[in-house]
Amino acid sequence: MSTWTDPSWLAEAHGWIRAQLARLGVDIVGEVDQHHVQPWATVIRVPTHRGDVYFKANAPALRYESGLVALLAERRPDCIPPLLAVDLGHGWMLMADAGTRLRELVSNERSLRRWLDILPLYAGLQLDLADRADEMVALGAPDLRLARLPSLYEQLLAEVELPPYDRRRAEASVARVRALCDELAGYGLPETIQHDDFHDGQVYVRDGRYLLLDWGDACVSHPFFTLSVTLEGFLSWGLDDVEDSVDVAPFRDAYLASFARFGERSDLEAAATIALRLGWVCRAVNARLGNPEGVNTSVHLRMFLDGRP
Repeated sequence: MSTWTDPSWLAEAHGWIRAQLARLGVDIVGEVDQHHVQPWATVIRVPTHRGDVYFKANAPALRYESGLVALLAERRPDCIPPLLAVDLGHGWMLMADAGTRLRELVSNERSLRRWLDILPLYAGLQLDLADRADEMVALGAPDLRLARLPSLYEQLLAEVELPPYDRRRAEASVARVRALCDELAGYGLPETIQHDDFHDGQVYVRDGRYLLLDWGDACVSHPFFTLSVTLEGFLSWGLDDVEDSVDVAPFRDAYLASFARFGERSDLEAAATIALRLGWVCRAVNARLGNPEGVNTSVHLRMFLDGRP
C-alpha cells in the first residue's frame, strides 16, 4: 500500500486540511478527490464555498518544495497560486486553484506564442531569487551549482547502471563536463532557482496571469539550465510532437533578454549554448536525487552526449 493511500496517513492529512480551512473561515462543500497519486507526491482537490483548493504532499526527498513555494509566495506572489497554508516539516501545502492549464489553452489556440511572455516572467523570478540561493539550499533544494556539478556527475556515474556504450561515452566526458562548467562560470551569471522540468503542464492561467507550478524538481543551479528541458525537450517538438519542427531561437531570445545587464547578446547566446548541453547533466543528476527508482538516467545522459554543441 502506498503511503498516500494509507488510511492513517489520509486521516492525518485530512485533519490538517480541515484545520487550516477552518482557520481561514473556509467551508468544505463536497467530497475531496485524491486525483493524483504518484510515488513521489500526491495531490488532493478540496471543494470549498470559495472554490477548489489543492493539497499537495511530497515524498521525503522532495519535501523542500514547500519551503521553496513559501519563499516564492514571499518574493513573487504574482507567479504562483495563493499559498493558503504550509507545513515545512511534513512538506505539505494548501493552495488556491491555479485556473486553466496552459497545455489545454495551447492545444485550442494552436500556437506557442504565449511562451514569449512566460519565459521572461520566469527569468525575472529567477533573478529575483538569486540573492536567496544559499537559503534555498538550506531549505533542502539540491545544490547543483557549477562548482559542484562535475563531482556530482562523477558520483552519478559511479552509482547508476548504464548500457556499456553509454557508460564508455559518459565516463570519457567527465573532463568535458568540468571544462564546460568552468567556461560557463566565466560568463558571471548568478546561480539561482531552476525549475528543471518547465513545460506546458507546469504553467496555468488564472485571471489573465500566468502561474508557475510544481517546484518539486527545482534545484539551485545555473539559470540557463532550464533551457534544456524547455527548448530542446519541449518547445522544439512543436504542437504535433515532431522533433525540431519549431525554431526555438525566438523563445531563447525572449528568455535571454531578461539577463541583458549581465552581458552582450553574443555572450548570453554563447552561455546559453553551453548551458543547453550541461542542463542535461544537471537533469540527470537532479532527477536521480529526487526519484532514483523512477528515472531513466540514460535518456538524460544521451541528450548531453548526443547533443549539438
